[in-house]
Amino acid sequence: QLQACGGGLVQAGDSLRLSCEASGRSFSRYAMAWFRQAPGKERDVVGAINWSGTDIYYIDSVKGRFTVSRDNAKLTVYLQMNSLKPEDTAVYYCNSNPFVRGYWSQGTQVTVSS
Repeated sequence: QLQACGGGLVQAGDSLRLSCEASGRSFSRYAMAWFRQAPGKERDVVGAINWSGTDIYYIDSVKGRFTVSRDNAKLTVYLQMNSLKPEDTAVYYCNSNPFVRGYWSQGTQVTVSS
C-alpha cells in the first residue's frame, strides 16, 4: 500500500515536496516512480528511481526542476518540485517502476496558478 501526500495550490515559481510512504512490501527492493495525470490526459511517468537511489530518470519537461529521492529506512520516496509551472498542474501518484496495477497510491492534487 502506498500513501502519497504533499500536494497543494501554489503560484508559478513556487516549490512543493510530495511524499509517498509504503507499507506491506519490501520497499527497498523495488524501483519506484512518480506519475501524473492532467485533466483529459493519460497518466504518465514524471521521474523514477532505482532501489538504491543511484539511478534516476526524469522526463525532459521537469529536468533541472524536479528531484526524485528515497529513504529506504523510512519506506518513503519523495518528489521535490521547484520552479513549478502551470503545466505541472495534475494529480500526482506513485507506484513501483514498472507500475503494478492495484498498487497505485491515492492521488495528490498539484495546482499551479500563473
